[in-house]
Amino acid sequence: PDVVRDILFWMEESIPENREFKHMEGNSDAHIKASLVGSSVTVPFRDNSLMLGIWQCVYFCEFDGPRNREVIVTVVG
Repeated sequence: PDVVRDILFWMEESIPENREFKHMEGNSDAHIKASLVGSSVTVPFRDNSLMLGIWQCVYFCEFDGPRNREVIVTVVG
């Protein structure tokens, strides 16, 4: 939980929502945060389990919401 808190804290401090960006919709901070985090991840799996290191996790990040989103999982084998 501390890692999530630290990441969110850093993003809010570095890219505040109320900053005066030129984008008219008022969500430039969300676009910048999403571009830093990325929109996809590739994770190997074996025996129906994700092969993550002991301290690794996969997070779904929503910086411009709440909104309804769709998660797409593609399995290549």
